[in-house]
Amino acid sequence: MLTIWGRLNSHNVKKVAWFAEEIGLPYVRHDVGGAFGMDAAYLALNPNALIPTIEDEGVVLWESNAILRYLAARHAAERFWPGDPALRAQADKWMDWQFDYAAAQGPAFLNLIRRAPAERNADAIRQSAARSGEMMARVDDELSRRPWLSGEQFGIGDIPMGVYAHTWFTLAIERPALTHVAAWYDRLKARPGYAAQVMIPLT
Repeated sequence: MLTIWGRLNSHNVKKVAWFAEEIGLPYVRHDVGGAFGMDAAYLALNPNALIPTIEDEGVVLWESNAILRYLAARHAAERFWPGDPALRAQADKWMDWQFDYAAAQGPAFLNLIRRAPAERNADAIRQSAARSGEMMARVDDELSRRPWLSGEQFGIGDIPMGVYAHTWFTLAIERPALTHVAAWYDRLKARPGYAAQVMIPLT
């Protein structure tokens, strides 16, 4: 059985838990990180002191998007990560691009969710909202030409940005009206794994 270490209020942990549900892979998840801390046993698995980490049939792996690629290749080949290099690269580019997006959205998330009102930096929130909105417009442009970031079918390329899209639509920030992103988000919300593992209160 797949073991996932990491607290579910982490974007990166949400990715892995959601994808495990998408492929119907049984798993157990242990809260690690943040208020739950990290013990020596966990740090022996992941010396970076970050989450998530998985163990699957003796394979220990960290880095969330590497985990997604591994799980797809091992448990859901072709269905979620096609063998055709051109199709696979379509998903890969959005998975890698997500880290730049996370850096843009991060200040708004940290200030609005993780800090007390008196400690919030209003300028940082506005700048983060503006930058993340500009970047989400690139996603909207992509989705104007195809239904999924992975291409014509849902795949792992949709998972990293799918997690951050929920945060973008949930944060109390100004957002541009992006009709294709909104329609994509509606399609994501209809997926049971997304509703269960991603659409939880931001904390």
